[in-house]
Amino acid sequence: MKHIVCFSGGHSSSLVAIEVVRKFGNKDVVLLNHDINESVEHQDIKRFKKQVTDYLKLPITYANMKNVESMDQFDVCEKHGGFLKGGGSRASMSAACTTILKTEPFHKWLEANVPDKNCIIYYGFDKNEPQRIQRRAQILGAQGYKSDYPLAFWNRTIESTLEVGIEPPLTYTVWKHANCQGCLKGGKQHWYVTYINRPDIFEKAKATEESLGYSIIKGITMTELEPLFEKMKQLGIEASENIQSGKFWSEAKKVIKQSDEDQKPCECFV
Repeated sequence: MKHIVCFSGGHSSSLVAIEVVRKFGNKDVVLLNHDINESVEHQDIKRFKKQVTDYLKLPITYANMKNVESMDQFDVCEKHGGFLKGGGSRASMSAACTTILKTEPFHKWLEANVPDKNCIIYYGFDKNEPQRIQRRAQILGAQGYKSDYPLAFWNRTIESTLEVGIEPPLTYTVWKHANCQGCLKGGKQHWYVTYINRPDIFEKAKATEESLGYSIIKGITMTELEPLFEKMKQLGIEASENIQSGKFWSEAKKVIKQSDEDQKPCECFV
């Protein structure tokens, strides 16, 4: 029985890796990672992944898209001809980058390395993500694979890598996850954070939208969002994904409204 941990390099998947190794030992555990281009991966993720794998005494096993060293998510979509891939409606489609960078290499690796499907695949979803757990379990189950979710269902032995002397990635001071910066599934808040922290990626997103003729966010382009983001920047609105979305935009609107009112001309009569 192989125990395959979907190891993104983020904090949650690292906790799963630790839980699985503590329960089963490391002999039959695989830390499966889909590497992404270093231009869009936070530099501290690589440090974190190395420290976790050193602690577990396990190597990272890579299931990578071809040419990942030279292609980021925008290049993938340029080659594909759009941001979405899949069914006939937007709702049934998936991000092309996810499919090509991760899903397809993942299934190719499984077919080549676990042809008898004698494995359990582990994910870092927690008890607050029941829909993601249900969807993933159904998809893998239909393909004949078992899956498990230690952060949701197991009696936890660890809550933070700090407990084993490993500092979580610095990316979490601003970003919610360890995935690509400039995530093509991210919303306006994510892209505001990108605009502030990675203007180079924001510019590439604009250029890719123009080249493909499609927008990353439905109904609005990065070029159209840029004046709003610049105004938010000038008003000092914090760029963080760690603020709940509703609260983030509520506070942002208040600040913008106050700024607009302050700039209205005086209507007094002399």
